[in-house]
Formats: sequence, C-alpha cells, structure tokens
Amino acid sequence: MSLFEQVLNAINEPSKQASSSQLSQIINMVEQLSQVGGVDTQKGQVITSIVGKYVRSALKEKRQNQGIEETEAVIEKYSGTSPDTEAVNAVMTPQKKEQMAQEAATSTGLNREVIESMLPTLIPIVLQLLQAGANNAKAPGQRNNSVLQSFLDTDGDQDVDVADALSLAKRFLSK
Repeated sequence: MSLFEQVLNAINEPSKQASSSQLSQIINMVEQLSQVGGVDTQKGQVITSIVGKYVRSALKEKRQNQGIEETEAVIEKYSGTSPDTEAVNAVMTPQKKEQMAQEAATSTGLNREVIESMLPTLIPIVLQLLQAGANNAKAPGQRNNSVLQSFLDTDGDQDVDVADALSLAKRFLSK
C-alpha cells in the first residue's frame, strides 16, 4: 500500500490521529513554503521529495539504532506546521543536512541557502504527515503507526515519495 493510501486509511480510522483538515493544512504549508524565495511549485515538489528521501533515511537509521519507540517519539515531539530548527537537528546529522541541501540545489538550480532556510519548516511538515498514522491512545503497546511503517518500508516496493503523496492528497481533497 502506498504512503498516500496509508494516509487515507489513517484519516478513515477513528483510532488514528489523521484528519482531512490536518492534511489540508500540511498541503497549504508546503504550497506557501514553495512560494518563498521565488521557488515555483515544480521546484518545491522536487525539494519536498528530496527532503522526504533524507528524512526517510534518517528515520530508518534511528529505528535501526534506537528502536521504533524512539523514532516515534521524535516524530511526535517535532511534527508540526511551525518552523523548528530543533526538528532539523533531531532528525538530521549536519552531514546529511549538507548532502540534502546540495542535492536539492543541484536538482533545482536554487541557492543552497534558500533550501536550507526551508528545512525548519519542511522537516516538521514531513513529520506531521507521518504522525497522521499514530494511534490516538498513548498506552504502552498501542504503537502501530501505519503511515510511519509505510514510509520506512524496507522492501523498497512501495511508493514513499512525500511530494507524490501530498499531490495525490491535494487532488483527493479538492473533489
């Protein structure tokens, strides 16, 4: 099941934190962020995809080294729609952050500083999307974040592109 389908399932599941208004807010924040610094929508989608790829890699490492509980705790603490430089530092090493900014700059032709200025907003938004699959109940043993599990899919056989998921979600919500 794709990341988008997992988000939709979470919206339809009362025990999950997802809602269509939350998804709309995430989409609006990404679109607003894309307009900052003259970044067009296409370049914004490329940046979002690259950020999602690096967040995925970093969270997979965190899960492998510290366990799923710590990974979910980071997502819970740093997800949101407000800029948060601590979220960037909690998820990314300085080396990964630099690699991510360089890849995005090369792919879009934008200045690395512009891309780096977007990270404190984009990373919490990606985490907010992942938080959608968390259970409302915080009881021990109740962790089963279906969106996060889909995002961290280790088989590599599922769609985990954040920008694609948000694009599909936008089309879905506009119907």
